[in-house]
Amino acid sequence: MRVRAGYTLGMKTAVSVPNEVFERAERLAKRLKVSRSELYSRALREYLARHSPDEVTAALDVLCEDLDTGAEELVREAGRRILESSDW
Repeated sequence: MRVRAGYTLGMKTAVSVPNEVFERAERLAKRLKVSRSELYSRALREYLARHSPDEVTAALDVLCEDLDTGAEELVREAGRRILESSDW
């Protein structure tokens, strides 16, 4: 039989946030009916997704595949080259 040491499955950590941010987060958690931990986990997941270029690129690739505009291969290749040479 496996015994769990804590009541959560994830890593625990302590962070300091400004009082105003904490109070707004508390109100949002209550409004969404989620725990503080769930709110902070969701927020961190979203932040990481927005700041991870590989994940953003993968999401855009999926979107482009779904949209498939039927563009000629030459146009698609030119667009890909422009995007690759652009600073994100």
